[in-house]
Amino acid sequence: MKKASLVIEEIKENKYCDVFKDVYVDEDLLGYQTKRYIQAIEKFISLYGDQEIEIYSTPGRSEVCGNHTDHQHGEVLAAAINLDIIAIVALADKQIKVLSDDYDIEAVMIDDLDKKDKEVETSEGLIRGVCARYQQLGYQIGGFNAYMTSDVLQGSGLSSSAAFEVIVGTILSGLYNDMRVNPVTIAQVGQYSENVYFGKPCGLMDQCACSVGSLIHIDFKDNDHPVVNKIEVDFPEFKHSLCIVDVHASHADLTNDYASIPYEMKQVAHFFGKEFLRDVCEKDFYEKLPEIRTATNDRAVLRAIHLFEENKRVEKAVKALNDEDFETFKGIIKASGESSFKYLQNIYSNNYTDRQAVSIALALSEDILQDHGVCRVHGGGFAGTIQAFVADDYVETYKQEIEKYFGSGSCHVLKVRKYGGMKIIA
Repeated sequence: MKKASLVIEEIKENKYCDVFKDVYVDEDLLGYQTKRYIQAIEKFISLYGDQEIEIYSTPGRSEVCGNHTDHQHGEVLAAAINLDIIAIVALADKQIKVLSDDYDIEAVMIDDLDKKDKEVETSEGLIRGVCARYQQLGYQIGGFNAYMTSDVLQGSGLSSSAAFEVIVGTILSGLYNDMRVNPVTIAQVGQYSENVYFGKPCGLMDQCACSVGSLIHIDFKDNDHPVVNKIEVDFPEFKHSLCIVDVHASHADLTNDYASIPYEMKQVAHFFGKEFLRDVCEKDFYEKLPEIRTATNDRAVLRAIHLFEENKRVEKAVKALNDEDFETFKGIIKASGESSFKYLQNIYSNNYTDRQAVSIALALSEDILQDHGVCRVHGGGFAGTIQAFVADDYVETYKQEIEKYFGSGSCHVLKVRKYGGMKIIA
């Protein structure tokens, strides 16, 4: 560890330029990241004093294909992106105290890790859940003080909550376990915390992509031991960029909409005596479809159809990328988006049919892009963001046109980051 003030001086002396270039991929971001890190450390000093610190980072993630398959032990293709949470951290006794940007998180006592009903859907609950699961798994835990700042957009489908869980797990791995906790284990700990302590029935994809990094194909058939393979592909070679458009629609009051997707998919699985749809034979599903409609409902049937086809699309997308066939890849992404709209039905909430910002963004993007790219809903859906793969020579046009409707800065041109949760500066 180094004194916080010393780290500021080293950053000013450009000692970490190569680190920042490696982590954030884009050399144009050096000035921004230098200023960002200095301001974060200065804020830490104002809160906790000029202590010895370490700095950690966890990226957001972009789901590329595999919309709502992970919670049914399906397959996904996801990428870590060069937006992240950074945490300036110092050791502390008995408690974890975090200020996250301007949000003051109440201190969590590490000798009291029982679930608290009042902490459902809170950051305090996520921290307590991560600590509890670490302890259950036999890892060391301890206190720390931290100032965190994030440029992972909240409610954006870039997984700000998963990044938060993963950075807490990464900090505990670094401070108390010599960075020996496997990234997939950290992801599973984050999922446990979100499921049990936060109260959201998410799958494992978000946490895994944030924790592992790079562009990865994840097969969750054995959820306790997911198979994670990195896809060695460089998007710039295909002369396309990944754009995420924030439609400025809130995720508030949408928990039940998200929860209905795994619930209805499991209803179909339960019809066959299975817990997850991945374990249901697709042929049997179609043979029994009339009976399933009676036993469940039509939307559950449509969502199951999406699941079966989406798993196939992930495998096809991985093959297309490995074959360097980007046109086929784009066609698969477009088909995935259409399936999410028609069958999965996570583009807008049936409870708020007057709020359809994602639908509008998709309609406008298709008109703007024409044959210059493809677009689809991004992440959990219902609100948040859309995703577009746009030809490099058309990115500025797309950005200018779509921002006419959703405001300056709403279109983010991103790069794939090769690192997941990590210690940046020790």
